[in-house]
Amino acid sequence: MKVLKVLPLLILAAGLVFTGCKPKDADVKAAVEKALKENPATAGVMVMVTDGVATLSGEVADDAAKTALDASVKAIKGVKSVVNNATIPAPPAPVVVTADDPLTAAVKDATKDHPSVTAAVADGVIKLTGSIEKAKWIKLKQALDALSPKKVDAAGLKIN
Repeated sequence: MKVLKVLPLLILAAGLVFTGCKPKDADVKAAVEKALKENPATAGVMVMVTDGVATLSGEVADDAAKTALDASVKAIKGVKSVVNNATIPAPPAPVVVTADDPLTAAVKDATKDHPSVTAAVADGVIKLTGSIEKAKWIKLKQALDALSPKKVDAAGLKIN
């Protein structure tokens, strides 16, 4: 009879011993964060641990780094499983340089009423030479700026 009264206490004590032995989420998280900081490729990755499940977020360089990250976190004591939400950045978009032809045509149209002004376009820069009256220059400059070139170079232009 006494054994039946003591049995629930023994089961409770055994349960506490076994649950007390497993690592706490905070300790697991600290161990994972330490491992992440030691590897420069995973420095920007963050971790959350809930019931032994490590959830990773942040950015890694490529698929190989993501796979290595997954494996290294799984190897840490107390991690039951890993949810790897780390992302891989998209490759940068290629730089598209607009052809000078449309700009050249627009510059030719803008300067058609100014026969004493010569314009050349190279790499998005409009280079002006010749001479022009100040009042006409202001209007021409506004028209050229509206074309959105990289620059309007009027160093060779004499303004009267």
